[in-house]
Amino acid sequence: MSKDDEVQNRRIHVIALAFTKTGDGLVDPKIILAWLMTYVGASAGLIGLLVPVREAGALLPQLFTAAKLRNFPIRKWWWVIGSLVQSMAVLMIALSGLFLTGQVAGIAIVGAVTVFALARSISSVSYKDVLGKTVIKNSRGVTTGTAASIAAFGILLFGFLLLFEVIDRLQLVLGALFMAALFWLSAGIVFSRLNEEPSRRTDSTQQSIWKTYIHHLISDRELQKFLLIRALLTATAVAPPFLLLLAGDTGSGVLSQLGALVIASSFATFVSGRIWGQLADYSTAVVLAGCGLLGGAFLSLGLVGAAIGWFETVWFLPLLIFVFMVSYQGVRIARTIHLVNLANEDTRAAYTAISNTIIGIVLLATGLYGLLAEMTSVSVVLGVLSVMSLLGGLLAFRLRLPKEL
Repeated sequence: MSKDDEVQNRRIHVIALAFTKTGDGLVDPKIILAWLMTYVGASAGLIGLLVPVREAGALLPQLFTAAKLRNFPIRKWWWVIGSLVQSMAVLMIALSGLFLTGQVAGIAIVGAVTVFALARSISSVSYKDVLGKTVIKNSRGVTTGTAASIAAFGILLFGFLLLFEVIDRLQLVLGALFMAALFWLSAGIVFSRLNEEPSRRTDSTQQSIWKTYIHHLISDRELQKFLLIRALLTATAVAPPFLLLLAGDTGSGVLSQLGALVIASSFATFVSGRIWGQLADYSTAVVLAGCGLLGGAFLSLGLVGAAIGWFETVWFLPLLIFVFMVSYQGVRIARTIHLVNLANEDTRAAYTAISNTIIGIVLLATGLYGLLAEMTSVSVVLGVLSVMSLLGGLLAFRLRLPKEL
């Protein structure tokens, strides 16, 4: 691949990822979709399915989709197809919110989120493989980080519109969903122009592929360490809703802070995305370690704040969300880059499928955190998540890439 092609590929990655990452912020199941389902009158049970379905549904199927992917020399089209299906799924969500109410609306939205998640699984497993083929190693972090910062700016504007209620909040949310559908459609069109060189075709049977996956999992100690650390750092993904619950338990007006929380989250991504990307190009282990320790520390600070009444102020919860999302963004970027760098062209799709399937199971089990909160308290759950994040950060210092072994 020529230098001009590589530069062009980086530009395409940034544009396509900026579209999809902006869409992710506008279709956030933890805040936006939960608010929409509450507005249309869906039950708490359906609302509680949003995050597990979105996260686990995007990860668990990858053990099977990766096997099919390996039979295609040009793999960008999987990402394109996944992006187009995600566009249609988000359109279904918007139409459900516009025309349906009650449980019917809730079931339709959860069904659309399921379709979205399955399409996302195709895009995710193919993206890491394509990224490794089309962007040189020392530019992968800054490429994804730049896209994250661009997307965060768009979500930041959306947060200000929510904060100041420029137009009716429902109209604004539905308009954002229709816009997100357009973003995924545009991303698919842009990504189709990527210059990808053919991979070696591997006509393997499903049984032989499973044997290969098991072999990788058993034989690669670095992959094992990475999976353990990534599992521990899922704390950074599942903690925010419990921070909101903790704030609600203290009497804080969480619902009235929706705009401020969206602004805090998007501004965190905006200011940290490119920085984390550059640092990840230098050392993914350092980024994962630092973000794990930072996230764990601020979860502990949240528990202290609840005890001494800081949640009653207007600044404490947005500050927690801001710092915590800075940490989560670093984990998200570094874990992607580390896995891409850990594998080679022949093993990248398999490593991605193994990693995401195992983490999908872990995330599916996060429903137990809600049960634990009911049986004990939200503070206990946040304490557990804090320990997980801190431990993941400490263990991340032990990560090594093949060239470092």
